[in-house]
Formats: sequence, structure tokens, C-alpha cells
Amino acid sequence: MDGRMNCQERHGMSTMDSVSPEDLPTQTELPDVSSVGEQQETEGQYQPLKVYLRVRPYSKAELENNEDQECLIIENQETVTLQSPKESATMRPNEKRIGQSAHQFTFTQVFGPDTTQSEFFEGTMKEIVKAYIDGMNGLVFAYGVTNAGKSFTIQGCPKDGGILPRSLDMIFNHIRGRQYTKMDLKPCFGNQIKRLNDMQVKQEESMKAALFASLKEETENTWKPTTISGIPESTSPSCNSTSLALDHLDSEAFDNCQRTLASLWVSFFEIYNEYVYDLLDLLPTLKNQKRKVLRICEDQGGNSYVKDLKWINTKSAEEACKILKIGNKNRSLACTRMNQQSSRSHSIFSIRLLSLTDDDVPHILGVSELSLCDLAGSERCHKAQTFGDRLKEAGNINNSLLILGKCIAALKQNQNPKLRPAYIPFRESKLTRLFQPFFCGKGKACMIVNINQCASTYDETLHVMKFSAVAKQVIQTFPHKIFDYFGRESKPTVHFDISAEQLPEDTDISSSSEAEEEIDITIMSHEDLLKMTEILKDKLTAERQSKLLLEVQIRKEMAEAMFQQLMETEKAWSKRLEDLKESYEEKLESKFEMYKEAIKKHAYMCAMEQIEEHYVPVEEFIAEQAKVEDREMKIIQLKQKLGEQNGLLPESPNSNSTEENINRDIKCRAVQRASDALQRQCEEKDELMRSLKLKILKLNEMLQDANEACRKSVEENNRLKQVVNLKEQEVRDLQNGAKHGHELEATLSRLQEELDESRRLLNIEELKHQKSKKCFFSNLKYTVADASKMPSTKEPEKPGISPTALYRLTSAHKMK
Repeated sequence: MDGRMNCQERHGMSTMDSVSPEDLPTQTELPDVSSVGEQQETEGQYQPLKVYLRVRPYSKAELENNEDQECLIIENQETVTLQSPKESATMRPNEKRIGQSAHQFTFTQVFGPDTTQSEFFEGTMKEIVKAYIDGMNGLVFAYGVTNAGKSFTIQGCPKDGGILPRSLDMIFNHIRGRQYTKMDLKPCFGNQIKRLNDMQVKQEESMKAALFASLKEETENTWKPTTISGIPESTSPSCNSTSLALDHLDSEAFDNCQRTLASLWVSFFEIYNEYVYDLLDLLPTLKNQKRKVLRICEDQGGNSYVKDLKWINTKSAEEACKILKIGNKNRSLACTRMNQQSSRSHSIFSIRLLSLTDDDVPHILGVSELSLCDLAGSERCHKAQTFGDRLKEAGNINNSLLILGKCIAALKQNQNPKLRPAYIPFRESKLTRLFQPFFCGKGKACMIVNINQCASTYDETLHVMKFSAVAKQVIQTFPHKIFDYFGRESKPTVHFDISAEQLPEDTDISSSSEAEEEIDITIMSHEDLLKMTEILKDKLTAERQSKLLLEVQIRKEMAEAMFQQLMETEKAWSKRLEDLKESYEEKLESKFEMYKEAIKKHAYMCAMEQIEEHYVPVEEFIAEQAKVEDREMKIIQLKQKLGEQNGLLPESPNSNSTEENINRDIKCRAVQRASDALQRQCEEKDELMRSLKLKILKLNEMLQDANEACRKSVEENNRLKQVVNLKEQEVRDLQNGAKHGHELEATLSRLQEELDESRRLLNIEELKHQKSKKCFFSNLKYTVADASKMPSTKEPEKPGISPTALYRLTSAHKMK
């Protein structure tokens, strides 16, 4: 399996295989819908998923970068081979080239780089569009890596349209002259049709006019259906070949088609980052205004649909292409290293065809839908150099494509009855939810694989090819009937209980298609009718009993399953609660430690700030203390002098003059003031000294704490050094072991060389031995031959070998 990846096609009968391309209806005719149902009942309803491969040609820049390394080889119309380049990741571990370097894949059809848009449409879409016109739902999705040509395949360019504009061209050429001109019947959700009143019809018309008004007409670059393939409509290969090939339809089918009308509605939306957006909604003009997100819902039949999606009634292919252009303007695009206009979303363009009877009060015959999906390309972030929003987009794109691959792999596994049925994860992605009906038998799916031939993207291309190999093995199941509404006498075989005017707003068209066919009971006798009635009663009773038992059993199983699910859910939530408690406790502990460290750091910083503000150097403190001591000495001296002066005052003669007394008093007062000032300064200095001593004590305590922390850090550092030394010792041991291993390898290689040399010498000796042996036997042969030719009479006279010499020669040869 690993040596060769071969996706073999399982040939199954297509529902439309018996209809040739020339049998498509003309632009004024619809097919005989009764014959379609008969063909499908007889031909079988199983068919493998068709997978087409389209190869993009090289660009000039790729050729300049040496991307052409012949990585892709097209063997034939169904088989290609991938050759691994030297730089591929698949070959890096295999230096001896033991691994697989070539992979072969098989497809429904392979389209090379020279394939035109017209050829590709003829080979892929024509059959699907024909089945869609006949009433079968269809899905076409393009898959591949980024910059592989998916958008070009789907939409094309203004001068050369892709499969979407060509399909629109073919559909409108088919229903030309048969269009239902009113807009009062509109698809709403699922397969349901909504009847609109006059006010709602006017709203639809105004909405359509506003939508077209938002598009600025560009005469040079506007897509027109008359120039889809670059030539006028009268000679367009997508239209004219269809209308000219259907002139031979029988008149009965033509008469049936004369009583049918068609109404075409289109929608366009994208899936961007797993959100669904309507591309026909106008983009918000305000910065704070966001785009409206749509929801995916399910109808009563379990079919997924996009709620509140806009459906626009179209009258021509030109209008449909305008709608496509409006949607492309609103689509999410971005520039990456690998693609200047890279699609960052999955876009789906849906075409819904309503088939109606051509009566005054038209009846709904059926609804068919054709969806063309342009999947965003898978990419590797380091190659595309995506980051930020682009990285998030790439992650969502790759995730949705991964889920699509899981669904297809599960579908393939479930086809094998010997294997256990696998769970299909349709609901894990918006894309797979919308694809689910087509993979479950409610439509016909087709896959287009787009690849490039660049050597730099070989690994991504190989992954895409392996995905397509799995997808091609999926078997599709189709419904037995599509439109079986007319019998041989051109009379309706289906009863319609309601008309378009009586249709409620949320009427499901499936109710009209489930009516029973008419049975002619006039030819049956009374006894046969009674017997049939009794038989039907018995069958009804048995069926009711079996259904009742089945319902009881199903209810019991559902109850047990729900109880088990509740127990598992309770257990899971309990475990999750315990995990949350543990995580919260750990977070609280870490926060508590963080707060403690922050408080310690804050206190330390505050203390350091206070110390810096009130810090006094030791030298200044000693100088101030000396000044205080000097002032105290001066005060003592002044006090002594004052005492001496006071003692001399009584002894002084009364003859001292008043002036001397006054001077003495003045001096005493001055001395007293100086003494008081010095006393105050001494008290201030004492207070300052006390505060400094307290600060010194605090600093000593902080210094001790810092020393303790430093000691712990040193111990931790020593422990880490020991661990590092142990690790270094282990590394040295490993290096020595590796060195010893290299020496052993060298010895082994030397011994191998000696063994080879010995073998070579032995071979040489054997060759020499064989050569000498050959020479001996040849000489012996010639000698015997010469001896036999000699006459018997002269035999003793002729030279020859005696028996003794022959014996010696043989012995010598054996010794050698």
C-alpha cells in the first residue's frame, strides 16, 4: 500500500449514462420527465464520486525560480504520477533513497495544462447541469492548495468564463421562453416555497434594483453571457451546441414541456472563520458596524440550510453574472506570499430551479438546486508567511478541510460491511453541515482537484492527491425518481391538492410530491375488493403492532442511552469542576506569593527612600558633635565668668558710674541669650543623634535579613552548580559513548573491507584453480586424441604419455 498509492475507479452505472450529450433539451423544450424516472429505475442508483483533476500551467516567475522539476507526469487521460523532488520533506529522512519517491493516482479524467475552459466544461459540468435540469440536486466543489487555480476554474476571467458562468449560460438557454415572469413564489428554507403577496413582491423587486444599483457598470470588464467564451451568443459553444443537438426529441416530450415553466433563484454566501456571511448584503459603512452573521438550521427532513439567506430572482445569465460580481466584491480576499488574491473563505454560489405547471394557477412540480463551492486553499503558514489575522484564517481553513477529509474517510469506511460503522463528523464544521445532504443520497456530488506543478509545493500537492484518492472511492446513492409527473397519455399521475394561490407561506413542496398514483379499481370485482380490504386490514394491524413494539424498543434504548449520556456528562463535569478547583487554588497560591513579594519589595523601597532623605554622613555627624562640645565648653566658661562678675558686684565701690552698670547688664544679657541658644542647639543635636541611632539599628536588622537571603541564594547557586556539573558529566559520558560508537563503526567498516578483500582474493584463487584445471583437461584431451590417431604398428616409436606419466600428472594436479 505504501509503495504505490493507486486510487482505482469503481465503475458504476450513472443515472444519466444512457442519455447522450445530444439528448439535452433545446432552449424551447423540457425533457420527457417520465422517461428519466424509468431510465433511473432500470440502470441502478449507485455511482462512485467523480473526481476530476486539472493541472495549472507554470507562470513566468515559477519558471525563473526553477520550479519546473518534472514533479508531475501525466500518463494518460486517467492516471498521473508524482515524482518527489530532492527538497521534499518525504525524502529528507531517507538519505539512502530507500523510501518511496513516486506516487501514482487515478482520476475520472485528467485535464492537462493546455486544457481550455470550454473543454473542461464539456468534460465535467455538462452531465451535471443536465441532471440538474432534469430535477436532481448537484454539488461541485473545487479542492486544492492555495494558488492552484480553483477560483479561475469556477469563475474564470471576463474573456474566458469558468464552469459557473457557462453553467448559467446553458441553463438560461434551456429555459428561454419558458420562464415564470412573476416573483410571487420564492424559496425560503430547505425545499420549501413561500408565497409572496403584492407588498412582498414589490419589496423583492426594490431589493433587486438596489442590489444592481450598488454595482458600477464597467463596459470593458463586465461579464456578459454573450461573451462567456469570447464569441457572440449565437455561436457560443456553451449555448449553441446545446440548442442544435436537441432537434430530434419526439413530439410527445415537446408537448409535455409546453406545459412547464421555470423560475430561477440564486444566492451567494461565504464561510469565513467558521461564520456564515451573505455576500449579497451591503458591507457596513461605519467602522463599529459589523457584518450580519447567518445561522445554519435544519428543516423537518434534517436538511441543513442557511437561515435569512437572500435569494434573488434572475431573468437572464447577465443578471446572474452581475450578482456573482457583486458577491466577489464583498468576498474575503487577502495577499499572501504564495498568492496575490488568496481566497480566505469558502464561497458557495447556489442556483435553485423551480419547475411549475403552465396553468392559470400554477402547481409546483419540483425544486432542484445546483451549488458550486470554491473552497479556500490549504496552506502552510511558514511558506505563505501568514501571521495575525491571516494566520487565524489559515487555521480555520485547514481545520474545515481536515473535517471534510474525516467525513469522506468515514463514508468510505462505512461502505465496507465487514468494518464497524464509523462516526461521520458532519456537525463539526459549517462546511460539512451544508455538504451532508449531497453525501447522504439527496444529490449528486462532483469534486474538482486543482494542483500546480511547482516543486516547492510538492508536499501539499501530495496531501491533496491522497485526499482525492480516498474521495474517489466513495459510492453515491441517488433517489429512484426525480420528476415522474406525466404518463403516456400526457396526463398528470400525481395529484396536487393545493395551488400557488392556496399555498401557505411555509408550505413544503415535498407534501405535493408524496401523493399516491391513481389506481383504476373499476375493473375489480366486489369479492376481490373485500378480500383486498381484509388483507390490507391484517397488514395494517400487523404493521401497527410491529411499529408499536419497535417504538417501545427504541424508547427503551433511547432512555438507556440518555441515562448513560447523563451519567457520563455528570462525571465529566465533576472532573472538570475538580480540575477547575485545583487550578484556581494554584492560581490563588501563586497570587498570594506574588503579593507577599510585592509588599516586601514596597516596604524595602519605602525604607530606602526614608533613609536617603534623612541620611547624614558620619563625618558631618562627628563635626557637629565636636561643635556641640565646643559650645558646651564655652557655655561653662561663660557661666564661670558670670559667677565671678556676680561675686565682684557687691565689692565694687559705690562710686562706679551708672554707665558701667548698664554696660555690665547688657553683657550679662547677651551672655545669657547666647547660653540659651547653645542649650537649644544641644538639645536638637541630642534628638538627632537618638533618631540616627534608631535608624542604624533598623539598617542593621535589614542588613542581617539581606545577608540571610544572600546566603540562601549562594546555597541555591551551589546546588545548581552541582546539578550543572552532574549534567556536564553525563554529557561527557554520552560524548565518550558516541566516540566509542564511532570507533566501533570504524573498526566494523575496516573489518568489512578486510572481509571483502579476502573474498576477492579467494575468488581470484578459485579462478586460477579453475583455469589450471581447464588447461590440464584440455592437454589431456589433446594427448589422448593424438594417441588414438597413431597406428598400432608404430605406436612405440611415436612420442606420447605413458601410463606412469599420466598417473604422475594426475597426482600433481590433485596436490594443487
